Amino acid sequence: MDNQKIIEFFDEMSSVWDRNMVIDPENIGIIFDQAEVKEGKDVLDVACGTGVLFPFYEERHVASLTGIDISPKMCEIVRTKGDHLVFTGDAATFEYPQKYDVILIYNAFPHIADPEGFIAHMSAFLKEGGVFSIAHGMSREMLIKHHERVDSEVAAILPEMEELAAMMGRYLDVFAKTDNEKMFQICGRKK
Repeated sequence: MDNQKIIEFFDEMSSVWDRNMVIDPENIGIIFDQAEVKEGKDVLDVACGTGVLFPFYEERHVASLTGIDISPKMCEIVRTKGDHLVFTGDAATFEYPQKYDVILIYNAFPHIADPEGFIAHMSAFLKEGGVFSIAHGMSREMLIKHHERVDSEVAAILPEMEELAAMMGRYLDVFAKTDNEKMFQICGRKK
């Protein structure tokens, strides 16, 4: 994949992102429960886009919320929505200023060029016992169909659950795996 093409793709989509985003609050609740997003937690939202999940984190009274996105235009929009710490950059190589209780990437994992390298990098920024979660608001099968019209330099096929669990298991203890008609999620805890 090509990071510059990914940036261009999401910069172009930024102005319609919120309008086109379909969010199922029940699904988000399940995803957050499995990822242990709750009061007092320090959370990193990777590929935060325009901050569509930020109100859900706030409802759970997280201690701190940090976002990162590769798209400068997405970051510009999320910064207009409140006083949040948001970094513009490549999450796979960024050096974060702290460690987190929860790191969540939602609806964005197919846009990561090196999935295992990304998991290794993210796990280094988890507190002991912290949770890293990869989640999508649709099944893997639906996600593959959704990305059929997207350039392969912008999105890859989401690995199968067991392949992803094996990758994640090299760095974290995998404790939750869900792939049904409503969602896809895998969670690992820092060893």
